Amino acid sequence: MKQYIELSAEVQQAKTEGKAIVALESTIISHGMPYPQNVQMAREVEQIVRDNGAVPATIAIIDGKIKIGLTDDELELFGKSSGVAKVSRRDLAQIIATKQLGATTVATTMICANLADIKIFVTGGIGGVHKGAETTMDISADLEELAQTDVAVICAGAKSILDLGLTLEYLETKGVPVIGYETEVLPAFYTRKSEHKLNFSTDSIEVIADTLKVKWELDLKGGAVIANPIPEVHAMDEDYINGIIDQAIKEAEEKHIVGKDSTPFLLGKIKEITGGKSLDANIELVKHNAKVGTQIAVSFNNKTK
Repeated sequence: MKQYIELSAEVQQAKTEGKAIVALESTIISHGMPYPQNVQMAREVEQIVRDNGAVPATIAIIDGKIKIGLTDDELELFGKSSGVAKVSRRDLAQIIATKQLGATTVATTMICANLADIKIFVTGGIGGVHKGAETTMDISADLEELAQTDVAVICAGAKSILDLGLTLEYLETKGVPVIGYETEVLPAFYTRKSEHKLNFSTDSIEVIADTLKVKWELDLKGGAVIANPIPEVHAMDEDYINGIIDQAIKEAEEKHIVGKDSTPFLLGKIKEITGGKSLDANIELVKHNAKVGTQIAVSFNNKTK
């Protein structure tokens, strides 16, 4: 297994020195945002992690290796390259074996972080149960990964293109804790609120770190979702964005866009209709998640040394 994993010099040093490390995904760079905003965002997020006392580990597949931490040139490569494979659990072995350039989704970033013994992962929003999943069975692999892989995911809730109620039900069935940080309801990515109340919420970073420590010491398999709402100043109006999401979903249905192609299409369409405002919100919520996630990582690292 070790022959497939390559730590960056910065991550290797952090391991040696016992520093907190925060995993970051690469799909958000290659598929989530246009160039050059994607690379600029990635660099800013990495710097936020460093500024808050941890080391960033952006994860990607390059030349048959799982890269844990990317160089500046590698970030640029991902931001500019076209045809980068979007890698989920089912694709991981094939992309490594064929030495393709692969960007890790939430699910695959969790797998790779866990292989490198990194327990805290920051992203924008998790995937979930898509609207109409009762007939299409379109459910993100992120949820199944959360059920089995011991990594905590700090996010702004689930993307609001999804069925949030069914997403929470699925996570509950799989025994995945969803912890609201400074919120009692599930945030909906672009907006701070949804109608779905969470079972557990706290305003304390320490309580979250303690909860994760106890969970894994009890050998309760699987991850956790730390739901961290987009800051008020960057949040979008709920009625406005939900109307646009409905419009984008309708267009996707008309064009028969399904499966892993649906999320990039919907996010792109929403960006187009909002004149880029949704992209601005996306960038800000990722930055905020990086700050909170790093605080959790540092606290968790201090408790588990």
